[in-house]
Amino acid sequence: MNFVKTTLLLATLTGLLVAIGGLIGGPGGLVLFLVLAGAMNFAAYWFSDKMALAMAGAHEISENEDPQLFNLVREVAQLSKMPMPRVYVVNTDSPNAFATGRNPQHAVVAVTTGIRRILTERELRGVLGHEMGHVRNRDILTSSIVATVAGAISMIAQMLMWSSIFGGRRDNQNPLITLGVMLLAPIAATLIQMGISRQRVYAADKTGAEVTGDPEALASALEKLQRGVAMRPMEESPRQEAVSALYIVKPFSGGGMSNLFSTHPPLEERIRRLREMR
Repeated sequence: MNFVKTTLLLATLTGLLVAIGGLIGGPGGLVLFLVLAGAMNFAAYWFSDKMALAMAGAHEISENEDPQLFNLVREVAQLSKMPMPRVYVVNTDSPNAFATGRNPQHAVVAVTTGIRRILTERELRGVLGHEMGHVRNRDILTSSIVATVAGAISMIAQMLMWSSIFGGRRDNQNPLITLGVMLLAPIAATLIQMGISRQRVYAADKTGAEVTGDPEALASALEKLQRGVAMRPMEESPRQEAVSALYIVKPFSGGGMSNLFSTHPPLEERIRRLREMR
């Protein structure tokens, strides 16, 4: 069901891009922006892992530096029937973790120093199961495509806005349609992107819990991480905001309206679903 929902949302997002491209540029504009989106997606797919690790401030460690962590990652990778990923650490007291990499053969699992201080070995295994779930479900490719298409839609809207301001309006272009594209298309793209991201998180929770055979471990870890991030949130810098969607829990302490547009689904719902699996 999560796969079907993700596919439908991705198709809707792609359809939105096609409609906007055809609306403002006709067949020629449509082809141009589809080619541009493809080029952007190609770059995101091949280089997104390096960019994410650099922006998160993560550094690779060897097995000699942390044999306990390596043993846990290896155990979960074997349970997932996946290759052993590279292991990275982010030096921050804020507890969190994420995975990246364009495919299982080039996967990376990163944990913060803070997460090691508050989780038991069993709970950390559950978190690693979630991250390997993202790798197993090929979520990096999905997120790269979504980010690229959503970015292309926002770019088209901005170009249309500047064209309207400085270039005037073409006679065959309805001003109300132009205004609607400029204002509503980026919002729609963001909401669809948020929906896809949330579905992939639910799917990774389910996959990780099934692989480790211990949904309660991940549920318990999420409860601790929620409290831990509230006490020690990450600094909301542009670098961290750029990779915030990758983390297993939202790394910032903001609540209220900001949660409505978060790429992370409500933790209470994630925990409820996990405990229903027991």
